[in-house]
This record gives sequence, structure tokens and C-alpha cells, in this order.
Amino acid sequence: MRTALPHGLVTLLHLCVCKTVAVVLLVAALISSLAYAESPYPFVPESFDVPSVFETDQFRLRTLTVNDVVKDFDAVISSAVHISEVWPDSGWPAGLTLEQNLIDLGWHQREFQRRTSFAYTVVALDESRVIGCVYIYPTRKASYDAEVYLWTRPPEQVININAKSLQSAVQGWLAKEWPFKAPAFPGMEIAWSEWHQLSESKR
Repeated sequence: MRTALPHGLVTLLHLCVCKTVAVVLLVAALISSLAYAESPYPFVPESFDVPSVFETDQFRLRTLTVNDVVKDFDAVISSAVHISEVWPDSGWPAGLTLEQNLIDLGWHQREFQRRTSFAYTVVALDESRVIGCVYIYPTRKASYDAEVYLWTRPPEQVININAKSLQSAVQGWLAKEWPFKAPAFPGMEIAWSEWHQLSESKR
């Protein structure tokens, strides 16, 4: 089992990252432009005020940005085996580097700005560390209007939150504050084998 990165190494990584953020943001913007070509439509109304924060008495969700790269990388790497079960056929996060993680976060941040997908980091209330992530994507699956994915650190690393409790909180949040009527949770509420067989609608 992988453990969290030492504090000194986290500090060093943060200093290195600060020197490369500007370059990676440029790369992320270019990547986002290509990705945007694959999902060229906002899937929430233009009048909808997208929440930037959702907080419970145990954790906080807020917009995922490049500024979270060091703590996010620590959470991903220390939870790699656990996270790989979320997307069993993707291979992620095997081989993930800090640089690639920074690019990924830049892409997520740009997509959020474009309102074509929404990624949230799940953090401790004192912002001491990242606990997990929540991703809200458009979908072409019939009968659904969004795809929601999430992961948390494994139970041995956090005792007050797991994937099920996070899912329950997110479901309530979506029902109360978002315009979706039928968000899907692939791999959680619906098996992957069944999800892949669902018909797709044209948009």
C-alpha cells in the first residue's frame, strides 16, 4: 500500500510546480480546445449559476484548479489501487506524473470555465488535504442528462467519508441545486456492463 508523500517532498514539488504553471496552463488551454470539439455544447442552461462550493459538516467540494495539483497528486498516488477500481478499464492513474496531473487539472479547470464539464476537489474542512474528487460530465446515454463519477481515499486513510457517503451527499446536492433530472452514476448505481449497453441519443 502506498503512503502519503513526505511533507518535505510535498513542499519541493509545490515549488517546482509554481515555476511551470504558466506553461502548462497554455498547454491545457490548447488541449481543452481540442476536447471542447468533442463536447461542444453546454449541458446546463446559460442562466444557471454553477456552484463553486458545496460544504457539509465533514468535507468541502470546491472547483478543482491547478492550484490543487500537489495535494491532488498526493491523494491520487497514495490511493492509486483504490482509485483504479472506479474506472477498471481505463488504467488510470497508473504511470501518472506530477506534470501530467498538472495538465489534467488545467484541462478540468478550463472545461469548468467553458461549462462543458465540472470537476470538484473534495477537501478536508481545514484544507489540509485532498480527500477525493467529483466529476460531472455530459452524457449521450438515453434517459440520462449527466454522468457523475467520484472517488475517495481508501478507508484506512479517511474514517469519516467513503465513496457511498460522498455519493449520497452529491446526490442530494444535485437534486437541490442543479438542473439535472436524471444524473447517472456509472459503476456505482448501474453496473459498467449495463452502462455500456445503453443506447445513445443524438444531441
